[in-house]
Amino acid sequence: MTAEKIESWSSLENGTSNDDGKLLKSPAEKKLVRKINYTFMPLVILILFVQFVDKSTLTISALFGIYEDTGITHDEFGWLGSIFYMGYLAIQIPNQYFLQRVPISKYLGIILLVWGVTLACTALGNNFSQLAAMRFLLGFFEGCTYPAVSKLLNNIMNFQNKIFLLISTHYRKSEQVIWFGTMFATNAASIIIGSLMGYGVGNMDGHLGIRAWKWSMIIFGIITFFLGIPFFLFLADKPKSRWFHLTEEEEKIVEARTRDNAVVQNHDIKRSHIIEALKEPRLYCFFFTSLFLNLQNGAITTFASQIIASMGFSVSILLLIYISICFSMLLSYSLTSVLLNLPYGAAIMLLVGIFTYLSHKLNDIGYVAMASCVPPILGAILLLVLPIGPVQLLGLYLSSTSPTYILLQTYISNNVGGYTKKIFYTSANIVAFCLGNFVGPLMMVSIQAPRYIGAQIGFAVADFLCILMFFYVRWSSGRENARRRKLKDEGMIIEQDNELQDKTDKEDLTFIYRL
Repeated sequence: MTAEKIESWSSLENGTSNDDGKLLKSPAEKKLVRKINYTFMPLVILILFVQFVDKSTLTISALFGIYEDTGITHDEFGWLGSIFYMGYLAIQIPNQYFLQRVPISKYLGIILLVWGVTLACTALGNNFSQLAAMRFLLGFFEGCTYPAVSKLLNNIMNFQNKIFLLISTHYRKSEQVIWFGTMFATNAASIIIGSLMGYGVGNMDGHLGIRAWKWSMIIFGIITFFLGIPFFLFLADKPKSRWFHLTEEEEKIVEARTRDNAVVQNHDIKRSHIIEALKEPRLYCFFFTSLFLNLQNGAITTFASQIIASMGFSVSILLLIYISICFSMLLSYSLTSVLLNLPYGAAIMLLVGIFTYLSHKLNDIGYVAMASCVPPILGAILLLVLPIGPVQLLGLYLSSTSPTYILLQTYISNNVGGYTKKIFYTSANIVAFCLGNFVGPLMMVSIQAPRYIGAQIGFAVADFLCILMFFYVRWSSGRENARRRKLKDEGMIIEQDNELQDKTDKEDLTFIYRL
């Protein structure tokens, strides 16, 4: 589906186009978007917040006695970080079944209740085996969140499975990069607040005979449990949800926005969509790009506090540095963030903001994604070559792959048509996400601490390979766009109402790929 078709179809309800062909939203659509933002996004942000905080409790626990209380080793700690993603991966197949058959609000509400209980019960673990079992279950239940929200965003505003699909559902293609960025900004915010709370929890060590690392899991588990109630009752999980209180005019605009995303929801799994996806080289490019990016992400997320500690900082200073890094990641999504000039994290603050901004303003994903791979390569190299000490913070700040992963997910969301096919692509991305985050912490072996030479070299090579795969996807998509435009000019493509027929991007020759 071309942008021109969308604009002409919805010009009365949705506004007009400027000279560059960019859609200008009408006042009515702007009002609708604000209504969606205020009604829908607060709950989305909350679930992303608890998802990342709960997952990161392990990182903070390393500072508050989990090693001493359970007798685990450095390498076993890495396994605790990895095994979470085994559970995350295990849920994906049944998750896809429920994704198309169960109301997302009810599904996520129940998941949050069980997930909260699981996290709180992790405090009962006394050895590696018990902790590993609870981490697996925690990943199992948390693995439902990203895919679910993605679906909601795609349904309502025209986005790994329910979270990403939610965004793809609710937001237009041109809007999705901002909300994908918001997802990762929420992750950063969750570390800020979670770390601050963790610092407070550290002062509870020994209260009622319970160690601080156990208190963190109990408290965050209770928060997650009670969040399940408003999700079950109030989450708007459809484009025309009653919680939006849509007018007749707004319902027409919602239909136009749904057409813009080339997504028609249905409850049938189309085998032809899956076969088509398996034959496309870009599927494997997206898969391995996600896997390679998350090697570094999984390792840094799990071992960040210990890497900083190896630089000679105290626990108190370590937490403050960790918070400042994440704070800079959050603020980078605002163009005014550079004015804050935080002493720590200035590099990440600029990088994430710049790449998200450039992709949105230049209407380009591929070249911007390639450029975003360079900082984490430099980060890995600096952690290798700089003297051990505070100067290594520079390498740590540059090691974030979040900007690139945002653009990868936007690429998938914008350029895959057909409901089953989009779910399959998103699911493949989730599998790669899990594998990368599973393998990454295992690469940080104790005998190579504190530099982790093998891991850092591996991360740099993986990030370089991502550049090559982004280049191929952009080149092949541009070539296909040129072929389709030529066929259209020759009269070989007949304009038809394909938007609501659940055709894939390959079947619908009027579909133009976003580069």
